[in-house]
Amino acid sequence: MDYIVFDLEWNQSNTGKEPEVKELPFEIIDIGAIRMSTDRRMIGEYNQLVKPTVYQHMHHITSKIIHLHMQDLQRGIPFKEAVSDFLQFCGDDYVFCTWGTTDVYELRRNMRFYGIEPLSNGPLKFLDVQKLYSLSFEDGKSRRNLEYAIDALKIDKDIPFHRAFSDAYYTAKVLSLIPEEMLDYCSFDTFLVPESKEDEVHIRFKDYSKYISREFDDKHEAMIDKEVASTKCFVCNKNIRKKVRWFSPNGGKHFYSVAECPVHGFVKYKNRMRKTESDGIYVVKTTKLIDEETYLLLAEKRRQIQESKKNKEKEKN
Repeated sequence: MDYIVFDLEWNQSNTGKEPEVKELPFEIIDIGAIRMSTDRRMIGEYNQLVKPTVYQHMHHITSKIIHLHMQDLQRGIPFKEAVSDFLQFCGDDYVFCTWGTTDVYELRRNMRFYGIEPLSNGPLKFLDVQKLYSLSFEDGKSRRNLEYAIDALKIDKDIPFHRAFSDAYYTAKVLSLIPEEMLDYCSFDTFLVPESKEDEVHIRFKDYSKYISREFDDKHEAMIDKEVASTKCFVCNKNIRKKVRWFSPNGGKHFYSVAECPVHGFVKYKNRMRKTESDGIYVVKTTKLIDEETYLLLAEKRRQIQESKKNKEKEKN
């Protein structure tokens, strides 16, 4: 299997000059990629400007960042031709690698706009090198920009930043330094969510597990689903008793619960509610072990929320 490290640049509606096309808010204008072998050596490259068809005025911020003008893009090739060449470059056995999570999503959205199959019928596995950098060299939560990582790792800056190929090149440089065991921490692009219960994503990592649900009509339907609301120990996969019932501290954006496994201790569950393009809901659920202090903090948070709700009801009455 090869690693395809890629980066995209895109243009968007220029306020007052042309309206935004809802189906394509960001039009890809530059594709850059590095092919890396299984042992993460650079073995190929792809670099292509894309001739725009939707937005004919360059957004001033885009132009300033990537130093491209509309006349430069006229030398490019149409998106359908560019993505066909790019996928041919990728080959048959590869995994995408990007800095952050947006490039895979925008590639698939541009592909659908032009009537091209968007790579898979559901979530697409890839490596988020930005996340892997944080897991490998920082706290696992921070998300640094690419140039920060290049400086921190003392990688030579031998070509300019902020073009698709150069950013792919530097992302590949960072990827080559990620410890082997960290490559297991893959990500999933959810431009398309699982079509059915059978297609849902269940994956276990060393210290947490992740579940990506199919689409539901709303949050209530999601939270009464057996799998979404379940409290299993991700280590032994046994159903365990809740210590903190499901609650949301932010108006339904995220839901939390805690259960206790008699063997492995306290387990925290976090359900992120995310919208689909059809205005439905899907859930990204993460499950991890926590200490007693964190359990008590979550229990107190739920108590405060319940108390606040009771006080508001009393005021109404």
